[in-house]
Amino acid sequence: QVQLQESGPGLVKPSQTLSLTCTVSGGSISGNYYYWSWIRQPPGKGLEWMGAIGNSGSTYYSPSLKSRTSISRDTSKNQFTLQLSSVTPEDTAVYYCARSAKVVVTTKSIDDYWGQGTQVTVSS
Repeated sequence: QVQLQESGPGLVKPSQTLSLTCTVSGGSISGNYYYWSWIRQPPGKGLEWMGAIGNSGSTYYSPSLKSRTSISRDTSKNQFTLQLSSVTPEDTAVYYCARSAKVVVTTKSIDDYWGQGTQVTVSS
């Protein structure tokens, strides 16, 4: 059973960089066929795919967030991380990590694995 767990600060100040880590168990992030994504859901809004990293380390980003987003991985720890720079209160959301056979993830499919999500608030 693949399990994903997000971790990181729950409160970030405006203009700072948000950093989150997803720890994966029950499956290797270097394994074939899967993409490892970050998705967020602002309050009262739908899911927004932010970006993904593939099994080879290739990265893919949402065009609207590409200039502020970086996704990397540590295969020795079976973790991948999200960095979002220059945050504003509009970046307040529940942030999820997920495994999917698709690069872009916009819905929760029964074929995918998701973490439980972590609330991040941007406020001074």
